[in-house]
Amino acid sequence: MTKSSFVSDQNRQKRFVLTGKALSVSTPAIMGVLNVTPDSFSDGGQVRDVSSALERISEMVEEGADLVDVGGESTRPGSDPVTEKEELQRVIPLLEKAVPAFPGTMFSIDTTKHEVARQALACGVHMVNDVSGLQKEPRLAELCASYQAILVIMHSKGTPKTMQHDPDYSDAVSEIVTFLKAQAQTAEKSGVKQIVIDPGIGFGKTLQHNLEIIARLGDFCSPGYPVLVGASRKSMIGKLLADKSGDRPVNKRLAGTLALHYHALMQGAAILRVHDVREAKDTLEVFKAVSSFF
Repeated sequence: MTKSSFVSDQNRQKRFVLTGKALSVSTPAIMGVLNVTPDSFSDGGQVRDVSSALERISEMVEEGADLVDVGGESTRPGSDPVTEKEELQRVIPLLEKAVPAFPGTMFSIDTTKHEVARQALACGVHMVNDVSGLQKEPRLAELCASYQAILVIMHSKGTPKTMQHDPDYSDAVSEIVTFLKAQAQTAEKSGVKQIVIDPGIGFGKTLQHNLEIIARLGDFCSPGYPVLVGASRKSMIGKLLADKSGDRPVNKRLAGTLALHYHALMQGAAILRVHDVREAKDTLEVFKAVSSFF
C-alpha cells in the first residue's frame, strides 16, 4: 500500500467542529442507524416503541457510535412516503427522551420534512440528514443555519418510489459531485456553517454507478466537505455476493459491508453510516492502526 492511498492527517484536520459539542472527524466517525419504521430494508420493525429504541441507542453508544441517525420514514427503493403527522409521532417522543439521556452522543434526524426537522432540532438534535439534498425542502438550509446545526446533503435521483427505475448518467461521479457542490454552496449562502456531503449509495444508482462512486470517493472529498458513506447492508452487496439462489440476503452482508467501509476510509470518508456499530468500530480501529504508518 502506498502513502498516496490514504488521506493525509493535514487534510483530515480541515473538517468541521460543532458549536457546543465537538465531533472530531480528524479521525473518522461512526454513525449508527436507528429506524423507527415498520418497513426499512434492513431493520424495519425492530424498534417498536420508545423503550426499545432507547435500549438500542444504549447498545450503539456502548459499541462505539459517535452519532445516532434517527429516521421515521423508510427511503428503501419502492417505499411509499408517510405523512408529516405520522413521522412526527414516530421520532419526536423518542428524541425528547434520547437527547438528554445520552449527553455525550450526537443525534441526527433523517428527514426531508421541514417541520420534522424543526421539532427535532428543538429537542436538541445536532444534525439534519436530508436524503433529497435540499431538492424536496430547500428551507432546511435556513433552518439548520438558525440552529447552528450540521446539514448532510445527499444526492438522490427521483423518489424512493421511483429512483431505481433505470437510473442513467453520462458520468455518474462527475454529475453527482457537481450537484453536491452546488447544493452545498446554496446552503452556505443560507448561513449553514457545517456541511457534510453524501453521494447517496443506492439512491438512483445501478450497481456499476455505486461501485464507481466507492472507487472514486476521493473525487467527492476534493471539494473540502466531510464525506459520509452509507453503504451498510445495501443491495449492491447482495448483488456482488449473489449465487445460484439469488442475491445475498440482508442479514448476510456484513463482510461485504466492512470491505466497502474499509475502502471508503482509505479514500477519505469522514463518517460511516452503519447498522453494525461494533464491527464498524473494529474496522475503523484497524484502519487507524495501519494508516498511522503512512
